[in-house]
Amino acid sequence: MSTSQPRGKMILAFVSIYLIWGSTYLFMRFAVETLPAVAVAGVRYFTAGVIMMAIALWQGRKEPRLAESRPVSWRGHAVVGTLLTIGNGSVALAVQRIPSGVAALLVAFTPCMMVLLEWWWRRGSRPSVGVVLGLVLGLAGMVVLVGPRALGGEPIEPLGAGIVLFGSAAWAVGSVYSRTLPRYESAVRTSAVQMLAGGLVVSLIALMVGDFGRFDPSAASFRSVFAFAYLILVGSLIGYSSYMYLLGVTSAARASTYAFVNPVVAVILGSVFANEPLSPRIVVAGAIIVAAVALITLYGGEGTLPPKQHRAGEGLAVHEAP
Repeated sequence: MSTSQPRGKMILAFVSIYLIWGSTYLFMRFAVETLPAVAVAGVRYFTAGVIMMAIALWQGRKEPRLAESRPVSWRGHAVVGTLLTIGNGSVALAVQRIPSGVAALLVAFTPCMMVLLEWWWRRGSRPSVGVVLGLVLGLAGMVVLVGPRALGGEPIEPLGAGIVLFGSAAWAVGSVYSRTLPRYESAVRTSAVQMLAGGLVVSLIALMVGDFGRFDPSAASFRSVFAFAYLILVGSLIGYSSYMYLLGVTSAARASTYAFVNPVVAVILGSVFANEPLSPRIVVAGAIIVAAVALITLYGGEGTLPPKQHRAGEGLAVHEAP
C-alpha cells in the first residue's frame, strides 16, 4: 500500500469492495428476475454517474491543469467507464443462466488477466514463479468449474461462463488502462465521468437490442426494484468509487484482491438467500481459484503509477457525499 495515503481511508475502501461487491452478485440476480438485464446495467451506472457528478459539482473543487496546460481529458475515462460497465452488464446477463456465486468465482479470474496485461501491455516486470503458479492454478480452477461431467458433479453452463469471462476481460482492460490516465483532482468527478459514459453506452446497447421494450412495470417485483436501488446507491456509488480510489493509490493486482473475497461472500449469500446449489465441484473449484488469486496478489508485487498520474484518487465518495 502507498504510505502517503491515509491508512484508515484505504482500509475502508478495501472493506467496501470486499463486502459490498460480494453482495452485489446476489442483488443483481434479484434485479434481473423481473427487470431486463442489459438495461439494468446501463441505467444503474448512468444514474449513479448523474448522482456522482452532482456531488462533484456541489463540492466545487477546482481542477488544476497539467504541465502542458491542458485539462484532464474525459475521453480516456469514458473508455474506461464503458469497459467496466460492459463487464458489469455481462455479469447481469450471466446470472440469468448460472448461479450468482459461480459468476463471482469466474470473475475472480480477472486478476489473472490484469497481471498478464500489466506485463504484456504496460511492459511491466515479468511475472514471478509464484504468479505463474497462480495463473496455472486459476486455469485449473476454471477447468474444474466448467469442465466435462467426467470430472464429477454437474458442470456450469458454458455460455453463461463465457459471458462472464468476456466481461472480466473488458473489466481487466479498463482497470489497467485507467492506471495510465491522468485523473481529476476529485475521485468523485473521475468516477462520475466513467459511470456516465459507461452507463450511456450500455443503455444505448440495451435500446438497440430491445431491452427497454421488454420492461413491464406491472411485472416488476418489489425485490427486483429494491435490488436495483441497492446496486445504484451502494454497489455503484460506494463500491465503484472505492475501487477507482484504490487503483490510484496501490497496484492493480492489490486493488483486485476483492476478487478472492467476493466469491466467498457471494457463494454464501447465494446459498442462504437464493437456495443456489453448493456442490462439491463448486467448492473445489472455488478453493482452487481463490488460492490462485491469493498467489497472484502475494507475489504480484507493488506496481508503480505512470508519471502522468497526478494526485490520483484524491478523496473517497463514501466520505465526501453530503
